[in-house]
This record gives sequence, structure tokens and C-alpha cells, in this order.
Amino acid sequence: MFRFRGAGCVLLAIVVAVAASACARETPSSAPPAAPPPPVQAPAPPAPPQAETSNRLKVVVLGDSLSAGLGLAQAQSYPALLQEKLAAAGYDWEVVNAGVSGDTSAAGLQRLDWALDQGRVKILVLELGANDGLRGLPVAEMKKNLAAIIERAQQKRVAVLLTGMEAPPNFGPEYTVSFRQVYRDLARQYDVPLVPFLLDKVAGMPNLNQGDGIHPNVEGARIVADTVWSALRPLVDAANSSAS
Repeated sequence: MFRFRGAGCVLLAIVVAVAASACARETPSSAPPAAPPPPVQAPAPPAPPQAETSNRLKVVVLGDSLSAGLGLAQAQSYPALLQEKLAAAGYDWEVVNAGVSGDTSAAGLQRLDWALDQGRVKILVLELGANDGLRGLPVAEMKKNLAAIIERAQQKRVAVLLTGMEAPPNFGPEYTVSFRQVYRDLARQYDVPLVPFLLDKVAGMPNLNQGDGIHPNVEGARIVADTVWSALRPLVDAANSSAS
């Protein structure tokens, strides 16, 4: 569980965390009473074309702009840093970055088949929901979409690492609490490991975020990679054991 110093920092961290998407592709059915700050606009790239796959075991990171590495060089995104950590630890694995800026849980579900169709995919890092929370989309729908992603991955015998996010406080405490609980409920229901907060130790820290105050900078991305790696490595070890 993440902790911050002071109530003011908590609110800032939550607002920054859920403003993770740079570009919206969906519009909520009704405008909330108090809208969050306007997101930084950037073009949302389409899912990359099907590429020739290698024969290495793979980790696929299905996410939004946080995974896509918006504002960073490709090699500075946290999925690219996970690739470096795997290689440094002697794992002959490949990380596929399936992050697309602006994706909601519904958009991620729509392109899940492409994400899993990479050949020898053993682990799915599921990083979605920030845009659902930013737009105040129904929590029940987000939970349904994330559950469908987990179920489909497990049907393909792909292990899932779920990463949690926070909703902005302007939608009210009930929404915020329900949003947070989705990740905990899904982790328990499907028996998957959970990173409670992807931006732990990064959200709300100006020196660890880009000028927009939303996306991690180079150093912030390194911290995110460390956070994910601590939960990912046991899954890699387990997959290696089952494959041998």
C-alpha cells in the first residue's frame, strides 16, 4: 500500500495518478459535476501491426500512456526497462510493449487478442483503468472489462500481473473507494498478484514527473519499473520452471 506525507500530498498524488492518459478516445455518457483538469493532448497511436515474433518467452504489457511511455524515448519506458532487468538477471525473455495512449479498460479488451497473439506469451502485465477513472466511467464496467481480460488470458494459460490505479477525488469518496476496490477484488477473485498502485513513490513528486505533472519522467519510469519488477520476477521464475 502506498503512503504519502500529509493530506494535501495525498490528494495531489491521486489526481496526478489518474490523469495518466494523454488523449481521450471515449466520452462519458454524462458530464461529472466537477471535471478534472484537462488532460494533455497527444495523438493516440493505433495498435502496432502484427510483427514477426521471436521464439523467446514473452511478457506483454497491456496498458495506456503510462506503459506506452508518453513523453519518453521508447528505451526509457518502464516496459523497456523491464526488458533490461530481464536481460541483466540472465532471463532470455522478450517484453512486448502493448501500451496505447488514451486506452480505457474497454479499449484494452478490444485489442487483447492482438496483444496475446505474439507467440509464446507467458505473462500479461495488465495496466489499465487510469482513463476510466479520469473520465468517471462506471466502476462496474471497468471491473467487467478487466475481469474479461484476466479470464481470457488465463484461458490461454497466461499468468496475469494486475497493477492498480487510483481515481480522482472530484467524483466523490464513494467512487474513489469503489474504484480502488476493483483491483483488490479482481486479484482475490482470480488469484493473481497485484501491484496496489503503479505510481507508488512517483505520483505527486514533481522531480519524478514530466512538465505536465502527469507522466513519469526518466527517473520516475525507473522507479515504476522497479515496482513492477519486484512482482514480475516471481512470475518469470514460475514460468521458467513450468517450461523446463
